[in-house]
Amino acid sequence: MCNLYSSARSQDEIRRTFAVDRDEAGNLPPLPGIFPDQMAPVIHASGDARVLTMMRWGFPPPQKLGTQPVTNVRNVASPYWRPWLKPAHRCLVPVTSFSEYADTKPRKTPVWFALDESRPLFAFAGIWRPWTGVRGPKRDEPVPEEHRLFSFLTTAANGVVGPVHPKAMPVLLTTPEEWRTWLEAPADEALQLQRPLADAMMAEVARGERTDGA
Repeated sequence: MCNLYSSARSQDEIRRTFAVDRDEAGNLPPLPGIFPDQMAPVIHASGDARVLTMMRWGFPPPQKLGTQPVTNVRNVASPYWRPWLKPAHRCLVPVTSFSEYADTKPRKTPVWFALDESRPLFAFAGIWRPWTGVRGPKRDEPVPEEHRLFSFLTTAANGVVGPVHPKAMPVLLTTPEEWRTWLEAPADEALQLQRPLADAMMAEVARGERTDGA
């Protein structure tokens, strides 16, 4: 399960790569290590415009599953996820690399994957929703407020990720056509993108660090 990724390209490159029409992200620095519950950039559709904005990583879990934010979505047939699979609640999550942890001793080792050593931008197939509650940095007197939360889809691991994390990998979208389909197409068509990326299209690029800004 991917609980660490990097979005280490410039804000201008994100805008150009994903054909952003409106930027609401403020001053966005490169983010070489993004963890659950942190704010991160996403791109969603608003009418005919693509909007770059900041959202918090992790959906609220179903009531019976505790309080831990849900960062990855595999079972899209579940009624819990169905409302957020419509085009209005899909988003692109800009990424340069993501990490899975190798089961080494005495500590697990972060292993980073990217499209290649140069870490070009791609996107996770994300979903987002508004939610009112207490999230984010601890405060002396936390109060409920409205958040915009995102998560992203996972699928079976391919031959590159599988030796490190055999259970799953994120859904990676790498072309303008795939980005358009994910943002705009009906759910049945968009969900055909929930498949492992071909082994030849990605590589392991680093080991051992909890950030990847190369």
